Amino acid sequence: MKAMKKLVLGISLSVSALSGLAQAEDLTPVTVSTTWYAQAEHGGLYAAKALGIYEEHGLDVTIRMGGPQVNNVQLLMGGAVDFIMGYALQSFNSVNQGIPLVTVAAFFQKDPQSLVVHNDVGHDSLEDLKGKPMRVPTAGRVAYWPWLKSEYGYTDDQLRAYDYSFAQFIQDEQTIQQGYVTNDGYFLSQAGVEGKSLLLADYGWEAYSATLDTTREMVADNPDLVRRMVAATAEGWEAYFENPGPANALIKTDNPEMKDDLLAYSHAKMQEEGMLLSDAAAGGRYGMMTRDRWQAFFEDMVAAGTLPENLDWEKAFDLSFVDGIYGD
Repeated sequence: MKAMKKLVLGISLSVSALSGLAQAEDLTPVTVSTTWYAQAEHGGLYAAKALGIYEEHGLDVTIRMGGPQVNNVQLLMGGAVDFIMGYALQSFNSVNQGIPLVTVAAFFQKDPQSLVVHNDVGHDSLEDLKGKPMRVPTAGRVAYWPWLKSEYGYTDDQLRAYDYSFAQFIQDEQTIQQGYVTNDGYFLSQAGVEGKSLLLADYGWEAYSATLDTTREMVADNPDLVRRMVAATAEGWEAYFENPGPANALIKTDNPEMKDDLLAYSHAKMQEEGMLLSDAAAGGRYGMMTRDRWQAFFEDMVAAGTLPENLDWEKAFDLSFVDGIYGD
């Protein structure tokens, strides 16, 4: 009798395993590369992975971490990944360079890019920083710096070297440097320094970031896969703000250096700043984007001398996927 029970149990487990294998084989493998090491700012992707949301949409998603030596556009164009996280200016630059990259969703309605200043030294707005020395890295100098020159009258002689450290900021209260609003306050607190972030998005910097980008070939040949990836990632972001625990555990698996208190800070700050939910014009939803906003940002970049006026800027994005995932 015991032998029979073991046989039945064994058959049952084998059938279950075969069923699970069959289900896994039904999923479409997809690889997406993030902008940096795993962090809360990638929480929607990790929540969709951790909670099985991607699987519910028929996708077997592998999340590949970015980093300082990772060129996501090269990975995408070389076929190493199917999707990447990006940002609006990169999408426009791709069109300008003849690279067939297209943005299919925009999850950060506000770019987290900031300038960090000390309290009570007269650095209370972007207008106050005109003519003041500031530490800006190369990436910032080709992204938002031309816009700051155009909109706020900044000049290149203000630029100083930047070493991705708060050391000089701690030592000199006149220091101004690039930051990221979703972690500035955390690192200032760790350093015991009182300061604040001037969020560029609050001053007219209209760039979308944490975009989901793919190739024109993918959009043309497999639009259903793109639709499912966009929809599942939007659901992932909604789930992350309801319960970040499962995603954070997966983030820490990929990036063991990540601290629980930094994850908690960034999670709260994204909500406090309203960084992800689109404005009323875009339906107040995750991942939404509008032609008007893309056009406004393009015109700002033309005015800043970053992009040519005759650029076919509408090639940079495809609104059909985010317009369609909510069924209206």
